[in-house]
Amino acid sequence: MTILNKEVVYNDESRASELIGRMESVPFSRWHVKPRVIMGSATFFDAFDALSLAFVLPVLIGLWKLSPGQIGILISVGYLGQALGAVIFGWLAERFGRTFSAKWTILLMSIMSIACVFAGNFHVLLLFRFIQGIGVGGEVPVAATYINELSRAHGRGRFFMLYEMIFPFGLMLTSQIGAFIVPSFGWKWMFLIGGIGGFIVFLLFFTLRESPRWLISKGRYDEAERIIEELEASTDQRMPVTIAPQTVVKSNWKELFSPIYRGRTLIVWSLWFAAYFVSNGLNNWLPSLYKTVYNLPLEESLRAASVTNIVQVIGVFACAFLIDKIGRKRWATIAFLVAGLLLTTLWIVGAKTPASVIYIGSTAYGAMGTITVLLYLYTPEIYPTRMRAIGTAFATAWLRLASAIAPAILGFVLGSGGIASVFILFAGVAIVGAVLAWRMIETRNKALEEIAP
Repeated sequence: MTILNKEVVYNDESRASELIGRMESVPFSRWHVKPRVIMGSATFFDAFDALSLAFVLPVLIGLWKLSPGQIGILISVGYLGQALGAVIFGWLAERFGRTFSAKWTILLMSIMSIACVFAGNFHVLLLFRFIQGIGVGGEVPVAATYINELSRAHGRGRFFMLYEMIFPFGLMLTSQIGAFIVPSFGWKWMFLIGGIGGFIVFLLFFTLRESPRWLISKGRYDEAERIIEELEASTDQRMPVTIAPQTVVKSNWKELFSPIYRGRTLIVWSLWFAAYFVSNGLNNWLPSLYKTVYNLPLEESLRAASVTNIVQVIGVFACAFLIDKIGRKRWATIAFLVAGLLLTTLWIVGAKTPASVIYIGSTAYGAMGTITVLLYLYTPEIYPTRMRAIGTAFATAWLRLASAIAPAILGFVLGSGGIASVFILFAGVAIVGAVLAWRMIETRNKALEEIAP
């Protein structure tokens, strides 16, 4: 009986290794376009829904007479929902599949975006944004896991980062749309656009193939092979690869704290917290700061805030083409340091003019923005397929926590210490992030199975 069990394990290992090897041998081809477009569209509307409130708030502040405390709570509650959604949908992605989990995140956030159109007061909008946050928080980590699992080792950084550019591009386009739509047509149109667009993407999800790596991890080899055959049929080119034997192991979230993964988990959680404390703190508050602190007109405030997202897109585009040469660890460390120095400079000059915040603050945000996208590449890389989605989900829950805490802290710091004190707080967090980034492991041009056994 023992011999039979060993033979079964050996056969499973051989089959899994063969299928992974076949996936790794196929270069990026036209087959990869469809999942990147559909999942990228979902990520675009995730970004749109996440940022839309920032461009609605300057209107609601006057319309509903919102206090700084209410503004902070309204921003924070969406991120609390996102933290919950990351864990829920990360678990669903491990149990039922990546595409299954992702499509329901899209449906939930689209329904709630439409619901926000009918919110007539602060408390109703607060509830709707919390529920919408559950969907928003679940989509991106599952999508990042899915795209990583479709990628091959060589060039994975560029392949993934070009896909992930859709998120900062979504933020940038949201800021441009918000700067035009809100003053011209009203705040409700921001939520309406996000809801309708999300429904369309939800329907497209029914055409997506499941992740072959996830199917292999569940022992569903025949289903995985059919998808890999489609992949192989898309190109005649093949790349030589060597894949170590693969063992099907049942997933367990507690393995995140096993000896091999404990250090990785604690470092990556800290990186998510630091990066998003700064980036989302800046991104969500700037439109309101320009209007309330610097007294810029509404339209000018929204346009000034949109500069940050334009700079981020430029930074992420550069990162996409350089990340496989420079490496994850070195890029993250340098970007944290650059952001910290720029924010310290803003504190030194006192942030006395909106121009100083627009140029120095936006450049700092652009540097931080490359890290926020890089972490979606790096985090799925450091965990094995059996717990890749839940590992990424738990990590991104820390970004939601940081994003929920930051607005509340900023409201307090702004009221007690003035605008300059906000930027030295951000600078300190960025410097801590640089120290943590130096503890990352390097993953470039390694197969996922080599990085995380």
